Amino acid sequence: MVLAAGLGTRMRPLTDATPKALIPVAGRALLDRVLDELKAAGVERAVVNVHHFADQVEAHLAARHDLEILVSDERAGLLDSGGGIQHARAQLGAGPIFLANIDSLWLEEGEPPLETLKRAWDPARMDLLLLLVARGRGMGFEGPQGFFMDAAGRLTHSIAPDVVTPFANVGFGIMKPQALDDQPRAGAFSIYPTWHRLQAEGRLYGVPMEASWMHVGDPAARDAAEAHLT
Repeated sequence: MVLAAGLGTRMRPLTDATPKALIPVAGRALLDRVLDELKAAGVERAVVNVHHFADQVEAHLAARHDLEILVSDERAGLLDSGGGIQHARAQLGAGPIFLANIDSLWLEEGEPPLETLKRAWDPARMDLLLLLVARGRGMGFEGPQGFFMDAAGRLTHSIAPDVVTPFANVGFGIMKPQALDDQPRAGAFSIYPTWHRLQAEGRLYGVPMEASWMHVGDPAARDAAEAHLT
């Protein structure tokens, strides 16, 4: 599930006429860079949600033939992270899925991050496994909020303004779609309540990536990421 429907307001003015998903970084659209990583990890079918300049995104995706791409249409209204996944459930199927945001890139260092996710995934213990970056290894890891992780890999999410956390979520993970079964079947909602319920149940896990992370959230971050990739 590739979450590509956002308005990209922090990326303005680049997103005034172009969806954030198609903003180029070092000559390749953010969306293509994410799909490239998923393809390299063995993904054969991707579901991409669309809203902002949806026609542009659909036309762009139609030119890719290296994996099957399904579009989850949110033209009628943005559904947020949880609602977007829920809306695409019929397309995603019942098995565990990769979750992927379009504004996370990384350098080619150490084990490929999606291989790290695959290696750590244990469906007997986990309903959601988040890919993490350690503080100091990420460009765009500002502020104290993030995650604590115990010795077994279980996560505790913290938004306390005065508590500095050692890990941040990079926007990728592996999830059982059934984790959303207690949420509304339609409409917009955040995935954060699901995080917190799974945390309480001891089924929210994380694994740190070896590579250096780049959060491409605004034009300055895009320019910085481009400098690192060229």
